[in-house]
Amino acid sequence: MKSLTVNDKGHLSIQNIAVPQINDYQALVRMESCGVCRGTDSKLIHGQFKGFHTYPAILGHEGVGRVIELGKYVQSFELEDLVLLPFIETETDGYYSGWGAFSEFAVVGDAAAMIAHGKGPGNPSFSEAYYAQQKVPSEISSVHAAMIITFREVLSACKRFGFREKASLVVYGAGPVGLAFVKFAKLLGMSPIIVSVNRDEKLQEAIDMGADYAFNSNKVNEVEAIRKLAPDGIDYIVDAVGDNAIINQAMKLVKYNGVIGCYGISSQLQMNLDWSLAPYNWTLQFVQWPSKLEESLCHEQIIAWIQAGVLDPAVFISHVMDFSNVLDAFELVNSGSVRKMIIQF
Repeated sequence: MKSLTVNDKGHLSIQNIAVPQINDYQALVRMESCGVCRGTDSKLIHGQFKGFHTYPAILGHEGVGRVIELGKYVQSFELEDLVLLPFIETETDGYYSGWGAFSEFAVVGDAAAMIAHGKGPGNPSFSEAYYAQQKVPSEISSVHAAMIITFREVLSACKRFGFREKASLVVYGAGPVGLAFVKFAKLLGMSPIIVSVNRDEKLQEAIDMGADYAFNSNKVNEVEAIRKLAPDGIDYIVDAVGDNAIINQAMKLVKYNGVIGCYGISSQLQMNLDWSLAPYNWTLQFVQWPSKLEESLCHEQIIAWIQAGVLDPAVFISHVMDFSNVLDAFELVNSGSVRKMIIQF
């Protein structure tokens, strides 16, 4: 099969590697789509993903595929099911797993069957990812389903941060992740919702997604502007960009006992914190690695919102390209002109 790989110099290439073999608790999946993640994929390419050192690696973690083969004990999947998060789990032909969903085939595991047979958490063959390898209703396309992975990650982070109704929120960034935080905050009844961006064209995107206010930080003193809206400070402030300077900015805005939440892994793994302008009590929380179990618990809510028509994956997706053009797709993503790129197989 063909797979998108990256070496330790950041060079992308398509390589032919063996189709993965499945065990009795796994299913083989033919891939149909995979989203390009400007966080994880980009950091793997540039050698900036915390704790990852195994190259050459097969990229891709926002994958969706169709079940084509079942292991003997699989009970949670059937042939032709559309499923989320198929991975390449092990080293194959000298290529390591960077989750591996930019491949023509990948694997999902049946958590329920393994647990039923006494092979659940703690067993060396069990992966927490199996919890989140869940089925997608037939009316949702594979291209749109790729967005569900980001949606579940973000909603699980909302719960980790403790989002609550009527609480105020500032989100830094209006990429797919930042916009998802805004959308879910609106659905959860938070108010006011304020977004900080650095380009004028992002202002309307934030408002369209549910923000009450949006500011271009290059044109407005956002601390003064936000303080006018919330003199006592903001309950929740989210860095959806991955820029450590945002933490110090957030300290000027956070309310007493408020939360500053950092989502994803920043390329900068240390910083100097200045909390001289912060209140006495506040919480700084990192969600660098969303729990796959927690993601799985968000699955039904995300599906329900999509089916109810209040969450539309299509509005987050700006580009869809064929896997045969995946190298061109990554160049386009790097140009900064893409909101969300989905690769279709």
